Amino acid sequence: MLKAMKFTNALYPELKDDGDFTTNNYVDTLGLSALLFVIQMGAIDIGFGSTAESTPPLLEQCDTTDGSYTAVSSAALSACPGASDDGKMYAVFVDLAKDHKRYIRIQAPHAGDGTAGVAASAIAIGFPSDQMPHNAAGMGLAELIEA
Repeated sequence: MLKAMKFTNALYPELKDDGDFTTNNYVDTLGLSALLFVIQMGAIDIGFGSTAESTPPLLEQCDTTDGSYTAVSSAALSACPGASDDGKMYAVFVDLAKDHKRYIRIQAPHAGDGTAGVAASAIAIGFPSDQMPHNAAGMGLAELIEA
């Protein structure tokens, strides 16, 4: 099963002060039964959120890659990571057996105006259903080493 997992670099590692993060990649959930978004904080001295530093990060979904995304129900952190959250990780699990659209991403990752700002990244891990590919390209990886 581990070889059948799909990895997506949802938010490239970036240091951002006062603005939206540069990347915000969606995950194509085709062939997946579940999805885990893991948000990793580096150094942070101000709030990290969705659309604003005061809005807890949340996931959004759409039927197409470039359509109108809407919030995924119950897929938001309870609070925004802030100045005391250096090095912490947060995760949102999505059960795709429930009613979800095909493409899911973090809603507009945003850093507040601090002294240094927010260093953050996110990876999405897709858990397979019977249709999941078992090669590097199908898993969203540049390389897969088998030992």
